[in-house]
Amino acid sequence: MATKMATPRTLTEDERSRADLLLERARTAFAAADELDQAAVDRICRGVGWAIGNEATATRLANMSVDESGMGSREPSRRLKVHGVLRDALRQKSIGVIEELPERGLVKYAKPAGVIASLVPVTSPYITPATTAIYALKCRNAVIFCPHPASRRTSFETVRLMRNVLERLGAPADLLQCVEKPSIPLTQALMADCDLTMATGGQNMVRAAYSSGKPAYGVGAGNATIVVDETADVADAARLIRISKTNDNGSGCSADGNVLADDRIYDGLQAALIGEGGYLVSAAEKELLRAAYWDADGHRTPATIARPAAVVAARAGFALPEGKTFLLVEEEHIGRQHLFSTEKLGPVLAMFRFRGFDQGLAMVRRIFDTGGKGHSCGIYSFDDEHIHRLALTAPVSRMMVRQAQSKSNAGTFTNGMPMTSSMGCGIWGGNITNENLSLKHYMNVTWVSRPIPEDRPSDAELFGDFYNSPAE
Repeated sequence: MATKMATPRTLTEDERSRADLLLERARTAFAAADELDQAAVDRICRGVGWAIGNEATATRLANMSVDESGMGSREPSRRLKVHGVLRDALRQKSIGVIEELPERGLVKYAKPAGVIASLVPVTSPYITPATTAIYALKCRNAVIFCPHPASRRTSFETVRLMRNVLERLGAPADLLQCVEKPSIPLTQALMADCDLTMATGGQNMVRAAYSSGKPAYGVGAGNATIVVDETADVADAARLIRISKTNDNGSGCSADGNVLADDRIYDGLQAALIGEGGYLVSAAEKELLRAAYWDADGHRTPATIARPAAVVAARAGFALPEGKTFLLVEEEHIGRQHLFSTEKLGPVLAMFRFRGFDQGLAMVRRIFDTGGKGHSCGIYSFDDEHIHRLALTAPVSRMMVRQAQSKSNAGTFTNGMPMTSSMGCGIWGGNITNENLSLKHYMNVTWVSRPIPEDRPSDAELFGDFYNSPAE
């Protein structure tokens, strides 16, 4: 989330004391958790998952989140992410031997990572703590959650509910703690003292995590770009794009930001998107929207992020007809100065037209050179060659084929992506991993190696036709 960030003040004595107390309690709980076996941690994960993933509680937390921050949706469907993470966690071992490769003489043993600092974004104040907690507890880690100030009460309530489960199951409640009065200096102090940071949030805090002196998994900025070619099922593509764009008011980095459509189906796709609830802004409304969505320096206006389309339109100075849930903006230009080609994090979708797939690929490269490199793209196509060429071209860590991007990048029950709330964007995005952050990222692993028969190839096999070449 590319928003301006004030120069942080220094850590106060009170904040230092609070950080020390949180850390002391976390390390005591972490040491006690060493006695838990696989069955015990699996039961704890089930209890925590149910505490947040049941429909009644998820609905209450979703409402609480919107009431507190004004962002996102009251729809509790994101609770299914908790279900998916729990599924993935339960299907894996996390204590003792987790993998054996006898042909290579290798056995792998899982160990906890330690005390984790988890940065919680304002747009995901209850799902991120719940999914992080499941993976962390599965590995017998302790977590200190650092919520965003604008949604801290929702995060604190989420952690409170999970702590209640730990107490009922006889586990140390302090395996999960939440900062009550968050601040940038306090968060930075915790990142510097914890063993690992899970940095889900704005790019400023991700960079701070990388500068903390401790290991950190960060995420990158999104600007999901979708290609729709002439072979696509236009009606289905429009339906899935609408689902992705409107999911939680477009709050996620995975939400469709740009749609590039082949000239032969562009008009039909636009009509289908309008039929799905899209509102095509006029040239005059486009300028009003740009002025409302970004400030003079090109930073997104916080009051437009993850807000309903009607709220965004009203802020821009025009009204939406009944039933319109996202805004369509026709765009021809790409670049940092052309703001509609950058990340939106809201119910605004830019539409571009391309003539020939080569031009479409060139536009994809230009968009990602503008922003969002490393995160994700998608394609609606039944042409395997087009799918292959986009995969070769796009500088992204994940690419969805005929799927609602914002619901699929982080794993669904109908694709094989690891379930997560945090997605690495690779070296492109300034991250250490391209992967969806999942169970393996929450553990240390000891590799035990036994001797095997010698596996040394001949010089001729290694050097090929160079082997008989005269040496210089």
